Amino acid sequence: MRAGTRFAVGMTVAVAYATTMLGGLPARATEERIDFQGKPLFRITAGPEDGRPVLLLHGAAFSSKTWQDLGTIDLLAQAGYRVIAVDLPGFGESPARRTDPKSLGARLLAHLGIERVVVVSPSMSGTTSLPLVLHHPAFVAGYVPIAPVGAIGFARKLKKSPIPALVIWGEQDQLFPPSQARTLAKSFEKAEVLILPGASHPAYLDQPKMFHEALLAFIAGIED
Repeated sequence: MRAGTRFAVGMTVAVAYATTMLGGLPARATEERIDFQGKPLFRITAGPEDGRPVLLLHGAAFSSKTWQDLGTIDLLAQAGYRVIAVDLPGFGESPARRTDPKSLGARLLAHLGIERVVVVSPSMSGTTSLPLVLHHPAFVAGYVPIAPVGAIGFARKLKKSPIPALVIWGEQDQLFPPSQARTLAKSFEKAEVLILPGASHPAYLDQPKMFHEALLAFIAGIED
């Protein structure tokens, strides 16, 4: 019950923060189901079409709506970024299908028609984003892993990836120890580590203001 309370409070704080910081109303978002390899894929889009694309993935217990509730979609859209939040196959409003997570990221970007994207990837979605970063670095302008599944295994393979990264972890993550954050960060030529104080595994829910501040600063610092 306590975790649910933190989530509700976090959403309120994040929405208020986005409105106060950027001085505007929530951005207009579009929800739709698009065809992806013969089955519907649910996505939420917001922000100017010519803005830098930011792809928001999600953990196993969450969906694209989590980013909407938290205020992240509004915040990024108001900052001028093109936000695409998707429900991965088998989650949220996207039906399950046979898919190889190792190639899902590249196929998804090609289908959406986006490239040089900033990828925000918590927990379970690391099985999709880490192979993308490893095998298709030219597609990724920046990477924000949040305690991703498979971090240590891929850290051994990345070998100083040129992609700029902001590695985020919760100080009180009970699934993956925060020490993994620095191990993963060492696999990138340029990486920042942010340990969110008092935060659990879905750290962005417990510390939305700190998370959003760091995310905005990171994206703004990415060179074209």
